[in-house]
Amino acid sequence: MKLGSNVVANGDGEPRMDVLERVCDVLAGLHREGGEAIIVTSGAIARGVRVMNLPERPSSIGGLQAASAVGQGKLYRVYDELLREREVVSAQLLLTFFDMSARTHYLNARQTLTTLLEWRVLPVINENDTTATDEISFGDNDFLAAQVAVLISADELVILTDIDGLYTADPRLRPDARLVSEISDFAALDQLDVGHTTSSLGSGGMRSKVVAAEMATAAGIPTVICNGLSDDALRAVLAGEPAGTRFPAHEARYSSFKLWLKYAKPSRGTLLIDHGAVRAVRQGSASLLPVGVVEVLGEFDAGDAVDIAEPAAEDGRPGHVLGKGICNYSAEELRQVIGLQSKAVREIMPRATPEAIHRDYLVVD
Repeated sequence: MKLGSNVVANGDGEPRMDVLERVCDVLAGLHREGGEAIIVTSGAIARGVRVMNLPERPSSIGGLQAASAVGQGKLYRVYDELLREREVVSAQLLLTFFDMSARTHYLNARQTLTTLLEWRVLPVINENDTTATDEISFGDNDFLAAQVAVLISADELVILTDIDGLYTADPRLRPDARLVSEISDFAALDQLDVGHTTSSLGSGGMRSKVVAAEMATAAGIPTVICNGLSDDALRAVLAGEPAGTRFPAHEARYSSFKLWLKYAKPSRGTLLIDHGAVRAVRQGSASLLPVGVVEVLGEFDAGDAVDIAEPAAEDGRPGHVLGKGICNYSAEELRQVIGLQSKAVREIMPRATPEAIHRDYLVVD
């Protein structure tokens, strides 16, 4: 369950105690019935802004990190006390993008969460904003919540925001906007005005929530976006009743490794491939060989993730990105062998693997 900044705190940065008490009531009830829950919370920066009496949310990275450092512990204390009053033990976890993008850290995070759930402890997770930068932020924790859901194979992801769900347009700007009760085909979103509108306290928007839903449902996890300020929405969602916008689970398209690769592992470069390789990659059953690579963009090491794109257009820009994979060569090495058959590659690099990217380490959009 992910709580956005506007759900956690009011416009002045003070915790919405009535909302947090209601959420903790629901989760404590779930816990007593033998269920398991994880909270992913925003609001540390908002809390720090209030404690420091800052006139507005900082715009600099240093200011955001400092505000988070002030607010982080104070925010967790609210959850800890509310849950303890309801006889639920909690634990605080702070994660960064690196914890999700580095495979070893990713697996370690899974082990920690699994153990806490086995101990009947309710984890309260936030991004470690004190060390994050604007290049590696999760977008008001929507992406982080989806990653955690995939990480532990959750039964459901619930994203609590300050409006009733996904609308055909921003209801704060368009009075005629209608609530969309269900999205089963993400292509249908092209017909909607899914904007980036954020609050003065948060960094997310509806688009980041939709991306989180897309990621979770691709892993077979149904997702609901609903109003966390409502008295009834959360209970309705957990009871399986209609509320907010529901995104039904898809049949899992990718393994957990490929979901990690697709959504968490950052790309360090781009490989432009020829039309024959494009066809092979799109079929999803072939590895990418050096002979199919026509250009290497960027600098990366062996083991880094790279985007795979169609040949450059007439204006020189890379073509459509087809997917992403773990490259067996560094950029420098691959430039030496692009366009070469495997026999010729071995003559130059006797110990090189035949594949630039093995099909098991390749995910196609």
